[in-house]
Amino acid sequence: MAIRTLSSVEDVLKARKEYANPAVAAPKLTGLGLKAFVWALEFQPIGRPLLGGILKKNKTLETLEEAIIPDAPMFYPEYTAQEITEPGVKEIDEESLKSVSRVQSALECLPSPAGSLQMKLKSEYPFVYWTIRDYAEAFASGHVTPSEVAERFISAIDKCEKSNPPMAFLISFKPDDIRKQAEASTKRHAEGKPLSILDGTLFAVKDDIDCMPHPSTGGTTWLHNFREVKEDAECVARLRKAGVVFVGKTNMSELGLGVTGHNAHYGCVRNPHDTDRHTGGSSAGSCALVAAGLVSGALGTDVGGSVRIPSGICGTVGLKVTVGRTTLKGVASVGWTMESVGPIASSVEDLILVYSAFLGSLPSDILHSRPLPPCLPNLKDDPRSSLRQLKLGKFSPWFKDVLDAEIAEVCEKSLNLLQEGFGTETKEVFLPDLDDLRNGHLVTCGGEYATSLRPYYPTVKKQMGHEPRANLALFYHFSSNDYVAGQQLRRRQMHYHMEAFKTVDVIVTPTTAMVAPLISPASVKLGESDLEKSGNLMRFILAGNLLGLPCVSVPVGHDSRGLPIGLQLIGRPWEEATLLRVASAIEEVCSSLMKRPKVFHDLLK
Repeated sequence: MAIRTLSSVEDVLKARKEYANPAVAAPKLTGLGLKAFVWALEFQPIGRPLLGGILKKNKTLETLEEAIIPDAPMFYPEYTAQEITEPGVKEIDEESLKSVSRVQSALECLPSPAGSLQMKLKSEYPFVYWTIRDYAEAFASGHVTPSEVAERFISAIDKCEKSNPPMAFLISFKPDDIRKQAEASTKRHAEGKPLSILDGTLFAVKDDIDCMPHPSTGGTTWLHNFREVKEDAECVARLRKAGVVFVGKTNMSELGLGVTGHNAHYGCVRNPHDTDRHTGGSSAGSCALVAAGLVSGALGTDVGGSVRIPSGICGTVGLKVTVGRTTLKGVASVGWTMESVGPIASSVEDLILVYSAFLGSLPSDILHSRPLPPCLPNLKDDPRSSLRQLKLGKFSPWFKDVLDAEIAEVCEKSLNLLQEGFGTETKEVFLPDLDDLRNGHLVTCGGEYATSLRPYYPTVKKQMGHEPRANLALFYHFSSNDYVAGQQLRRRQMHYHMEAFKTVDVIVTPTTAMVAPLISPASVKLGESDLEKSGNLMRFILAGNLLGLPCVSVPVGHDSRGLPIGLQLIGRPWEEATLLRVASAIEEVCSSLMKRPKVFHDLLK
């Protein structure tokens, strides 16, 4: 074995070596082939050399085990002391944790609505999603009540589950509980006392986040037997105080160990834009419900792109916050140093309202990352003035590394429209060793998953689908030495990204390197392992998790088949407000490019 020493981060930046495509080499398997593969992986005499060969082929071991890394490990994202530099922001009171007052503060940051509800109700008005403010106007005017909207939702879900194929949006669905919540909201509106502008809006929760009276299965058939839900997760409790009506727990990749949205136990979540295609995962059901117009917002969790990937390929807006910005209390967390709860919505303004309601961390959520106060963009200000001050950064070789050239072309077009409309400059940045970013994320995610599941796994392994079992076999292959090496790579990548942020405010990439992939008929019942597909869906999202950076995916158009394409914005630590400001401007210049999903339910008309 040849031992090599990695160059210092300063020398790497000076050398500016060419971008290398971090493609994934692994077999594509389903059915009996997948079963046999999993058996071989789990049988140690065969599994260890088999996994070793796959890791060697992907050059994972070259860095983790066969190199001297001249950097100290970073076991949790660390950020240097910062000052608030974001232009045109409004600081939010995090200490009080009063969601209603924070929602009101967010509402005061929004410009006047583009059109009235009555205008949008006219058939000739172009397609737009109903916003939270539309629902609030409908409730206040008596056009409809929360109870009527809830009944329409219940009917639509029944229709979706009886369709061929079923949409498989939800794991836990209790119509009587929805009616009870909606009835209470209807009464408040009748009395002229809604709790906030969110009162009566429908909201969904990913099945690894506690929401009474539902169990939290994490997409498994067994987790709820070990982990009883006794109260709402903190993020859910804050939204409930604002009057949100929770419709149930959404389908997800089992334990979050998948990026397509397939679940062997609860079905394959279908993409509302094309039901023959995946939604992306793991926050699959949450995103699909928003895309289908059935809820105003949803909560997801993000360890490896699980909010941004489905948002990118379903045409919704998804925010992954700085690690520690939102609390994980009441979340069945498996990626302790990388995971965050994030909102999904159909528009940036709705995302801002939802985010404001539940943001805020607890002391247990932050170690030593020096958080800045949470802020929101004041979109009532002249946006052109604020946006002209911002610089976007693009590493072109990486940006263009997509499976279909249309993705890069559509994303590039959105940046050109942004420059034409708002004067925002895009300049080149350099981000080296992105294959090391992938390796660092893989071993960190793997080590944390393996550790969190260690007490249960021997007992429940045979109750799990074959795709998550294949992933866990890989994760249990990693050693503590590998994990520490991954944390050394984390520090190196933090240095590279912080260097880029010295010259730009936001780094831009496509959200995914491919559009929504087709669902293999064989995989629906038998499962699938396709790490190449996973790599294409995850190519651009890893920095957000390994480095804890805030990111948002915003829809910017469609390919020639009508499939959504998302643009990802990656920001400096704690600067969610800047991302939301840029996302709002991109949404504005790309609004005419949006298309109505094939599966869409209008709950107001």
